[in-house]
Amino acid sequence: MSGADILIQSLINEGVEILFGYPGGAVLPIYDALYKNPISHVLTRHEQGAIHAAEGYARVSGKPGVVIATSGPGVTNLVTGIADAMMDSLPLVIFTGQVSQNVIGTDAFQEADVMGITMPITKYNVQVHDMKDLPRIIKEAFHIATTGRPGPVLIDIPKNISEGKAVVDFEPDIHLPGYQPNLTPNYLQIKKLSEALSHAEKPVILAGAGVLHAKASEKLTEFAERYNIPVTNTLLGLGNFPADHRLFLGMAGMHGVYAANMALHETDLLINIGARFDDRLTGNLKHFAPNAKVAHIDVDPAEIGKNINTHIPVVADAKEALVKLLEEEDINTNTESWCSRLNRYKNDYPLWYHEGDQELLPQRLVELVHECTNGNAIVTTDVGQHQMWAAQYYQFNLPNRWVTSGGLGTMGFGFPAAIGAQIACPEENVVAILGDGGFQMTLQELSVVRELNLPIKIVILNNEALGMVRQWQQTFYEERYSQSLIPVQPDFVKLAESYGIKGIRVTDEQEAESVLRETMMVKEPVLIDCRIKASENVYPMIAPGKGHHEMIGVKP
Repeated sequence: MSGADILIQSLINEGVEILFGYPGGAVLPIYDALYKNPISHVLTRHEQGAIHAAEGYARVSGKPGVVIATSGPGVTNLVTGIADAMMDSLPLVIFTGQVSQNVIGTDAFQEADVMGITMPITKYNVQVHDMKDLPRIIKEAFHIATTGRPGPVLIDIPKNISEGKAVVDFEPDIHLPGYQPNLTPNYLQIKKLSEALSHAEKPVILAGAGVLHAKASEKLTEFAERYNIPVTNTLLGLGNFPADHRLFLGMAGMHGVYAANMALHETDLLINIGARFDDRLTGNLKHFAPNAKVAHIDVDPAEIGKNINTHIPVVADAKEALVKLLEEEDINTNTESWCSRLNRYKNDYPLWYHEGDQELLPQRLVELVHECTNGNAIVTTDVGQHQMWAAQYYQFNLPNRWVTSGGLGTMGFGFPAAIGAQIACPEENVVAILGDGGFQMTLQELSVVRELNLPIKIVILNNEALGMVRQWQQTFYEERYSQSLIPVQPDFVKLAESYGIKGIRVTDEQEAESVLRETMMVKEPVLIDCRIKASENVYPMIAPGKGHHEMIGVKP
């Protein structure tokens, strides 16, 4: 078989059903092999669209997203998405073409040092030197990408490898002595956490995306309910605990809600499950959880103690750790007073906006999207103000309904991620809540939506600005709006129509509600250009250098 045929057969053996990619010279043998085989392929209109779509697919399905791109610029166009997947722990397997081995290092046409470029932003990367190794390398790649802390794995394939022929073994043994992720918690550490919980008066759970990756949402709910422990989420953890649950405080961090942030500030036992203490969550480390004993459950030992001093480290899969904690019989808690205090915070300092405003308010718009989808949609976003409003006002009661770029904060992510999410879950309602700035970075993927007739609803929160940049310039730079306003834009309605997609513009709440109720359940793509109040800001907010107790924009 040719190297390309070996690759495609290996993908079939791994159960891969769909590829996201863009052809080019160095991967033509692979695309020729693909022409003869039953794996579906999505031709995005830019490599960035391919990898973000694969991220969306991986995020909601739990399966690895598979990407193919050619050498040189094909690879470099993937770099942002690879880094994004690395930061947010998304399982991807990426195949990149490379020039033939005999010209590697000569600055050949469309040659790039893929290994050097991607080493810091992949969980593992490898260049194939012998086509007989392909089945083993591919099997190892899928294993590494999907076990332990998930992440992107890249395989670089020189063109002569994909063109050559060999006889191979399709059932190779995996031998990775240096890669042995620990999933089972140490019993002594579970015992320490149990004892700490019994002595705590103000425990709180911080639940991150690790709960979702471990499929541990049900166990998290069971654990919180059994011991009456309040729960707060990171941005990427939203949906791992029901938003309408009596113990749920809301999202914590820079734009988190008052009750959640004050819980982190006042707690005496912080139980972190699957979150990495990112700076947008913690604020100023000097003020973070100053009175708390910190327990940290994480499958990646590198995250424990990295940013926050950890008293009880538990290196384990989140679900495995929760199962062991639930088996403990001598945990006794009394948290009624603590829960009452936090409930007062929730009631006295809720999220707020100026109701009755004549202009369309983004917060109310997101609430309407929630109402019109019964809170069950898969929601994807770009990065900025609209992302925070979606996180605050779309209440997620189910896991794997929230797809956003967290660690890297990648503009242009949300729209192609919606494509991947819709392909992974064809029967679900997928809503891409986007900013006008981010949408313009990957809007060419409208072509894919039309070609595949994906019923994605594209809701643009259009304030003719890079909203979060503008907000920071207003708050911290004395209203010097340097290059953050976008007065010249395409007519998004006509743009959608030029791709054969229905486009609608709305300018007030009544119009928005009518259009959303009419279109959200329709099985065809729709773009809605929502002209929101341009001066609206995201609150609450923790300013740089401040702690959770120093939020601005809090209103009784």
